[in-house]
Amino acid sequence: MPPRPIAFATLIDRLAQLYGEPAPPTVTEPLAMILWENVAYLANDVNRAEAFEQLRTKVGLTPAAIRKAKDNVLLAIAGWGIIPENTVAKLREIAEIAHDQFDDDLAPILNKPLAAAKKDLRKFPYIGEPTAEKILLFSHRYPVLALESNGLRVLVRLGYAAEHRNYSTMYKQMQRALESQLPPSCVALIRAHQLLRLHGQQTCKRTSPVCGSCPLRTNCRFFAENGLTLSP
Repeated sequence: MPPRPIAFATLIDRLAQLYGEPAPPTVTEPLAMILWENVAYLANDVNRAEAFEQLRTKVGLTPAAIRKAKDNVLLAIAGWGIIPENTVAKLREIAEIAHDQFDDDLAPILNKPLAAAKKDLRKFPYIGEPTAEKILLFSHRYPVLALESNGLRVLVRLGYAAEHRNYSTMYKQMQRALESQLPPSCVALIRAHQLLRLHGQQTCKRTSPVCGSCPLRTNCRFFAENGLTLSP
């Protein structure tokens, strides 16, 4: 019999005990978050932060500044990730969408109903539904369980919802499964997002998870099914 998942609030508190309380996110404005997601393709957190800081200081985070920026400057910044030429094109696309469709001001998006706000945000490159929800959560507009791949993997392995080959289906199933347990606070859900992501990055890795030292293993369906084959 697989173990039953612990209460969501208990899970997040255990993760906080393991990793400490996360600092509040520093990038929370909608356009800045879109640029953060696009500034360095497939970069790790350190390189993405460096690329974003260079974009902020050498170019600026406004659509007008990006439109005026020279290609070689954007290319050097995008070089913190892979395929920098494509990244430059995406940054310019973001600036054009912001200018043509939103008059260089994305703040009014935050005042729209949830579905309409997500639809607007998804007009930008690399912004799917999970990232659109993350933007609305980090902007303290909508308290939604915005999950990225690491956090979703953690919750699936713990058994809160079943794995599904379609990522979008699995994402929505997880939200429905946890709906009754979620706090109504953006601050609490941001904390959950950060801690789940951290656990997925450092312990519950996609390959070679460190199950033997995970304090959640006794409540983990994945460990119950695979623990004997995993190294401590």
